[in-house]
Amino acid sequence: MKPKKPRILITNDDGIHSEGIAELEKSLSEIGEVYVVAPASEMSGASHSLTLARPLRIRQIDERHWTVDGTPTDCVLLALNRILTPEQLPHICASGINHGPNLGDDATYSGTVAGALEATILGVPGLAFSLTASRSHDFTESAKVAKLLTQKALDEGVPKGSLLNINIPKGVPKGIRLTSQGFKDSRPVVSEHIDPRGKPYYWIGEQRDGFHAHGNTDFEAIADGFVSVTPMRADLTNYKALEEMKHWIVD
Repeated sequence: MKPKKPRILITNDDGIHSEGIAELEKSLSEIGEVYVVAPASEMSGASHSLTLARPLRIRQIDERHWTVDGTPTDCVLLALNRILTPEQLPHICASGINHGPNLGDDATYSGTVAGALEATILGVPGLAFSLTASRSHDFTESAKVAKLLTQKALDEGVPKGSLLNINIPKGVPKGIRLTSQGFKDSRPVVSEHIDPRGKPYYWIGEQRDGFHAHGNTDFEAIADGFVSVTPMRADLTNYKALEEMKHWIVD
């Protein structure tokens, strides 16, 4: 039976003060009871990492907002196991809205995707939302998409063990496509500099040269002006390789 007032956990990797999380909360508050547990500062690129080498601190802002001085994964784990009461536990977790794309293999680096993944692992359906226009701060359309797809997930359910990685193009989307994860054409770029004490330091970046086109990837949906919805899961097994490598094992 669908709850009359669904409870929604919100997190992100851009930090509690980001515009994207504020717009997501505003939009999802129209359809549910929202609780926000987010990093105290930006944690972009944190991937699915837990903080194990130091203690974590939780700061309660008000009755519905908390910060954690850790990763999005830390936030979701603590939200579900320490911060929220049994009466507050969510029916769904929404992560984002990320300021920038999380397409293709970049999803493996994403703290936004990781927040949704951790929720999924802990038994709560997870949705990750990203606005692919890195230079645009207009979250109007992406907030509408987040509301629409969160309501759809609440109504229809998300396949068990799956999270949805949702990327939204700049402007008004032409529609929504179910997609597979694509792969980018890129190479790493490491820039070396010297600090005032004469010690070297480095910035890691990349040179992008497009993506591999296969007809139904997240990259192609965004390039065509559509919202991309890619079902993902924690199971990283390559089942095709598993079959192809059977001859490796000799009884």
